[in-house]
Amino acid sequence: MKSLKWIFVLCVVMGFAAYLPAQIAGFKNFEIVESAPVETTLDNPDVRNAHEVWLEMIGRAKRNLDLEEYYVSNEPNEPLEDIIKAVIEAGKRGVKVRIISDAGMHKTYPETLDMLGKQTNIQVRLIDYRKISDGIEHAKYFIVDGEEVFLGSQNFDWRALKHIYELGVHITDQRAAKALGDIFEIDWGLSGPDAQEFKIHQEQYQIPYILTEGDETLKYYPTFSPKGFIPDESLWDEKQLVGLIDKAKVEIYFHVLTYSPAASRREYYEVLDNALRRAAARGVKVHVMAADWSKRKPTIDYLKSLAVIPNIEVKLSTIPEWSGGFVPYARVDHSKFLVVDDHLSWIGTANWEKSYFYNARNVGVVVDNATVNKILKKIYLNNWNSSYSYLVKPEIEYTPPKIGG
Repeated sequence: MKSLKWIFVLCVVMGFAAYLPAQIAGFKNFEIVESAPVETTLDNPDVRNAHEVWLEMIGRAKRNLDLEEYYVSNEPNEPLEDIIKAVIEAGKRGVKVRIISDAGMHKTYPETLDMLGKQTNIQVRLIDYRKISDGIEHAKYFIVDGEEVFLGSQNFDWRALKHIYELGVHITDQRAAKALGDIFEIDWGLSGPDAQEFKIHQEQYQIPYILTEGDETLKYYPTFSPKGFIPDESLWDEKQLVGLIDKAKVEIYFHVLTYSPAASRREYYEVLDNALRRAAARGVKVHVMAADWSKRKPTIDYLKSLAVIPNIEVKLSTIPEWSGGFVPYARVDHSKFLVVDDHLSWIGTANWEKSYFYNARNVGVVVDNATVNKILKKIYLNNWNSSYSYLVKPEIEYTPPKIGG
């Protein structure tokens, strides 16, 4: 009888363990999250996928669920479908759901947003940053009950969960939720009926936020764009990125979809480019990686100009076409992150071009922690050393890939 009792206990424990989350990359309250294109080697087995994390977060919502997304694009029987169903179910169980999305992109992908706006307890607003600041709403984040947030490169797009490499972070901390909540309230006001009278409240955040798990301390704080439409101007993305680059002593790794000092109206945007060149000049090893969408001119020419600088290596990545055929606006590494030395990092939603900092809504987070830095560097090198990446060579004429349908 005693042995049967222990067998029963063991079965209960094993059954319970089946419901525990997979190994968390980072910390319980600060988790690195990815999405990887199918049929590639880019998935990191020790990093949970956004689909799993999103379902858990939305399923936990009891009072409020605020989502600000560049656009929403769903297809039947694709990975975003059960996320959309989870949002609808949240509304049905009494959660107040608010969604903000870019007005211009709504014209391209209206169906799912329009459907959501008709559901119980769900409000949808469209924000037109073209009229506000000559930009776009490019942020991708959501907030659950003022307790936890997700931000990262993942759009609310079925392709982002199946055919694109993406990187984000799940933070369980009321301070992060409050900071991103302030951004959400700004854009909710700017997209509402009283937008003309809406005033942005200025606030100086008491940063860094500190989390302690076990015997390790993690420091972090949020970053925002565009300049002029954020509560604390000291946390502007551009300023924080330049500050991180200028602190580098040994090495820099960064990945973005596109990198270019070329700005609209034929302007030259030198701020980040000069920061990278300063770092290389003082002996820092700089690793630059962008998606092959950067093969267009003049973007590729600026990447070539960086590639000839001593201490700078530049690579592009090309994700092979899916076996099921061409998928428009997909099969690409869309992540945006920076790794500096052995303890500083940034994860965000902005590409490194002027308009993303001066005109477009974006959010990010700066992290000071060796464990997170190590995880991000491993993710970076997994792509850098993969068969999908290759050095940019000044003498080669590159052909831009097909992107749209």
